[in-house]
Amino acid sequence: MATTPHSATGALAHAASDAVPPALSIRDLRKTYDGGVEALKGTSLDVAPGDFFALLGPNGAGKSTLIGIVSSLVNKTSGEVRVFGVDLHARRDDAMRLIGLVPQEINFNMFEKPLDILINYAGFYGIPRAEATVRAEQELRRAQLWEKAHTMARTLSGGMKRRLMIARAMMTRPRLLILDEPTAGVDIEIRRGMWTTLREINASGTTIILTTHYLEEAEHLCRHLAIIDRGGIVAHGPMRELLARLDVEGFVLDIDGALPATLPTITGAELGRVDDQTLEVDKPRAMDLNGVFAALDAAGIRVRSMRTKSNRLEELFVRMTGPQAEGASA
Repeated sequence: MATTPHSATGALAHAASDAVPPALSIRDLRKTYDGGVEALKGTSLDVAPGDFFALLGPNGAGKSTLIGIVSSLVNKTSGEVRVFGVDLHARRDDAMRLIGLVPQEINFNMFEKPLDILINYAGFYGIPRAEATVRAEQELRRAQLWEKAHTMARTLSGGMKRRLMIARAMMTRPRLLILDEPTAGVDIEIRRGMWTTLREINASGTTIILTTHYLEEAEHLCRHLAIIDRGGIVAHGPMRELLARLDVEGFVLDIDGALPATLPTITGAELGRVDDQTLEVDKPRAMDLNGVFAALDAAGIRVRSMRTKSNRLEELFVRMTGPQAEGASA
């Protein structure tokens, strides 16, 4: 099972959260698009300073709209957004200076060099060129891109381009970094390397909000999460507490030989055939797994090996956003 890291920085940030405004505070946020589509239905949410926070939701849930409003790319219908206590509507420029955004799409000039991309970006925010040059080297080294500093950006791999997007966002030294699907389309080895970089950024004191479809990624990196569905928050809290709510666990069993045509009935557990030699088992956490093995053995089914069926966050996500969750809230 994945575990959730807890940095000393994060702990100190939470201890001080009573005295410091939330990094992000959303109150009764609503957005209705032309045509009457209600993307956000009075959403409220707080993210503590120094947190590594996951914002999850299926396609069409309102996640992109919420991120768009916070980053000033989408106009709200009503509600309030504050960034470290600064009202985004009343003091937009002041609030935006506190935010760094890494969008889903690669949106830098492919015919510029990484060093120039970062320096020019800093210039848009009034950072002197000498200071921008120092910061650019720091960020490119952290992103493991310094050797590519003078290479045309279009020649970079997909993973390098994603890391360059993060480096660019950090040029303004944002207090809140918003990452919208930052590892989309990169392989697992590169993704895990990016996790290391993101942990370093968070440990330095930067609050991070992550959206991702890789639920393993959220469980590995984040201390708190919110799940949004149908325009509202359906779960919100510490990662460990939300995962502790689950009372069912699943396993995949590899069978020695072929499964019988009819699977046995085990009281309290559900069995599912994956193929002739693979069996899925869902059971209450309180139920002894040895009892399941004994029942299978009595039916002539010999278990060769076992693994967990899915990570716990995936299970929680499906439960909170699937058709069965209509009208549910947490």
